[in-house]
Amino acid sequence: MAHVHHSAVYARDVDASLRFYRDGLGLQVLMDHEFDGDWRTLFDAPGDRLRSIFLGDPDSPDSGIVELVTFAGAGGDGDAPSQVRPRPGFFLLSFFVDVDETLARLATLGFDAPARRIQVPAPRGGVDMVTLRDPDGVLVELVGSARMPA
Repeated sequence: MAHVHHSAVYARDVDASLRFYRDGLGLQVLMDHEFDGDWRTLFDAPGDRLRSIFLGDPDSPDSGIVELVTFAGAGGDGDAPSQVRPRPGFFLLSFFVDVDETLARLATLGFDAPARRIQVPAPRGGVDMVTLRDPDGVLVELVGSARMPA
């Protein structure tokens, strides 16, 4: 049976992306390596040297990996992250986190862009759900644990 190993984000600013995913969301760097290859053929990449940073939870290897990808010699394209409505294809990355703690940590790192927040009813109380954009415009969903009504 096939299962997702990792999802990749082509990062315009890898340092900003690391601050968001590592320092903000709490993922750990599992690998940070550069690879030479024919990335132009495989990915329509701008160069033949790829930097791959795998982020995840080393204590839970089946929980999924976010890969940050950059290409040597490829400058940022200067375009602002996409703010278009969802379209068919890749939609979002979703994480189970302590929502308030994660939003506070992201804010201290300068990621205080407005987030959209709702609470979804669940059998054991409401579940906080938040969406925000990473430094490259990827929609990120933060899902909390069920909260018991007061």
